[in-house]
Amino acid sequence: MPGAKLLYYARMVYPDGAVREMVIWKLPRVDVERPHGLKYRLYYGASDGTCLVRYDNERGKGDHRHVRGREVSYQFRDVETLIADFQRDIDHVRRES
Repeated sequence: MPGAKLLYYARMVYPDGAVREMVIWKLPRVDVERPHGLKYRLYYGASDGTCLVRYDNERGKGDHRHVRGREVSYQFRDVETLIADFQRDIDHVRRES
């Protein structure tokens, strides 16, 4: 991503082998698709690589989230809320397992 600045990166492996990875970039300019000026990918997957929760904002789709294969729009507020919502979905999926 030319001109983007890495703002945040964290990776954690849970005791059961599941992985949580969070990557957030500050873009050089805002645009219609990313009015907050951020590009992000927050991922949580099972030890076998199955994606269970993902929040991202790829071009053409805008802010959205995936939970157990279901994709829905996501209303971005701020980074703190994004991370809290992501962790809440992880906690919910882990309780169901």
